[in-house]
Amino acid sequence: MIWRQYLAAMLVDFELIERARSGDDSAFNQIVTAYRKRILGTIARLIGRPEDVEDVGQEVFLRLYYSLDQLRTKEVFEPWLYRLTVNAAYDYLRRQRRRPESRMSDLSEQQVMMADASAGSKRNDEERHKVKVRETVQSLLENVSDEDRALLILKEVEGLSLKELERVYHVNENALKVRLFRARQRVLKAFEAKGGEGAGTTSAKGNLAAGGLADDDS
Repeated sequence: MIWRQYLAAMLVDFELIERARSGDDSAFNQIVTAYRKRILGTIARLIGRPEDVEDVGQEVFLRLYYSLDQLRTKEVFEPWLYRLTVNAAYDYLRRQRRRPESRMSDLSEQQVMMADASAGSKRNDEERHKVKVRETVQSLLENVSDEDRALLILKEVEGLSLKELERVYHVNENALKVRLFRARQRVLKAFEAKGGEGAGTTSAKGNLAAGGLADDDS
């Protein structure tokens, strides 16, 4: 059942991946086209700088191109691609820490862009609430380590299951549950230190706090 759900969620079939592994550039371009939007969205949430998302995305797909022949099995393609994405985001953030400017300086611009992107479509009250909660979670995640932020974004925002995260991080389910619990606690502690409450924040806190008891979606 798990593998059936996994296969249905994939954006490309295994035959296309096999062709790309064999050096078919057309097949590789189709993979890039299929995953580009998803990968850029993940990068945007991980690094928080809209102007650099494309550059990091290009780095991800470049690494994918040169390491496809190292893929052990086609079934782990998506978790492996997520891992490449997380690693590229880590590398970017490490480079940014060596520079004098603050990453937080672009937060308001990011929020404006997210609001502009959502303005073109109508949402009902429940959908708008979910968007607000998601934005608030991302804001809270700015106050913790890159590692905690990446793990929680993949779980809470991207919606990866524990089984999928096992394939990304190469650790067992129990270890992941511990890491998720500790990461959530650090986020909540950082929030309490800021002492802020706002629209969507209470729900966002509740989602993170409840997550520690709800990690049974493997």
